[in-house]
Amino acid sequence: MRLALFVNPGSGRGTDADTLAGLLRGQRAEVDLHHFDELGDVPLDGVDRLVVATGDGGLGPAAARAAAARIPLAVLPSGTANDFASALGLPRDPGLAAVLAADADARSRTLDVAWAGGTPFLNAASCGLAVAAARYADGLKGVLGPVAYPVGALRAGATQPACDYRVVVDGTERFAGPAWQVIVAGTGAFGSGAELDEADPADRRLDVTVVRGGSRLALPLRAWGMRQGGLNRQDGVEHLRGRTVEVEGAERWNVDGELCDHADAGRFRLDGRVAVVVPSSVA
Repeated sequence: MRLALFVNPGSGRGTDADTLAGLLRGQRAEVDLHHFDELGDVPLDGVDRLVVATGDGGLGPAAARAAAARIPLAVLPSGTANDFASALGLPRDPGLAAVLAADADARSRTLDVAWAGGTPFLNAASCGLAVAAARYADGLKGVLGPVAYPVGALRAGATQPACDYRVVVDGTERFAGPAWQVIVAGTGAFGSGAELDEADPADRRLDVTVVRGGSRLALPLRAWGMRQGGLNRQDGVEHLRGRTVEVEGAERWNVDGELCDHADAGRFRLDGRVAVVVPSSVA
């Protein structure tokens, strides 16, 4: 088993590349070690699996690269929240994750690769309160760890206004007006434990949730729906599905935890499918 390991040393745990490579080699794998910044440059001829050690923000580019090379993707979760790992039931422990990544007989689950303009992602892209929440949480990660995300969300909900958006799905306008948040989902996992429980990352469609504007007093109910499930079934919340989505009115997006302000970030599509190595219990 030949593995191409790409390590992002700036992810939440201060990942040590040599240690992770050693764990994989301990499983009798041949490992080519690379820095995450080399993801688009390293040839993958003869590689059996792309292994990435990063937080959620780096998984989209890794998935797109693996999809283009037509090889499976294995994940060594090393971020602060690791929402993708939670959504797919991947082991958080580095040793256990390495065992799975190097297992030639491991099963895989095929997922769609979503794109926000030119930025690939797997979990979710959000505008509105999610952008402010990510900004507030960023300075707290080193102290609070994953708890920084709900703390940032609380502050955003208390201070930020609803904004006007226009949402077009498969060429048809489906929403226009004030909203607290618009979420375009792959797995639907985000914010260290929040999720859109009706999102299907393999159905060849994007899931769109629009949290309509209104009383700020309703925001705790929305937060409860994100944490416990059922947000898309609440009154005042629109749930849409389609292969292409355009959202007008957002200057910045939170794309898998990374803030993005590219001009085309509000144009969403599906392009590519990636086989992700998963435990047999969730394959």
